[in-house]
Amino acid sequence: MWGFAFIAASHRRLFANTYAVTALNPKGIVFFVAFLPQFIAPDRDVGRQHFVLAATLVVMAAINAALYATFAGSASRLPATPRMRRSFNLAGGSLLSIAGVFALPAKRPT
Repeated sequence: MWGFAFIAASHRRLFANTYAVTALNPKGIVFFVAFLPQFIAPDRDVGRQHFVLAATLVVMAAINAALYATFAGSASRLPATPRMRRSFNLAGGSLLSIAGVFALPAKRPT
């Protein structure tokens, strides 16, 4: 019983900290201030539109986070041998290098 209460309090604290960090994140604030108003129709109820758009963003972010957590949970079950880590690092580095090679000939807008 005591362990469960400790875990629940720990989860509440983690949620509160995560919420505070996310709510005060400058990228999120800039997104809401700069991007979201472009989808607001001024002739309709602005508050309701903001609520629907913000709720949609929160739901999509929660789905995204859940998918990342699911993937991380399943990836943690993979064998963590030095060979597996080396292969993973080699594959990731190769993909980043290939992306860099494709970005080299890109033209900058004038």
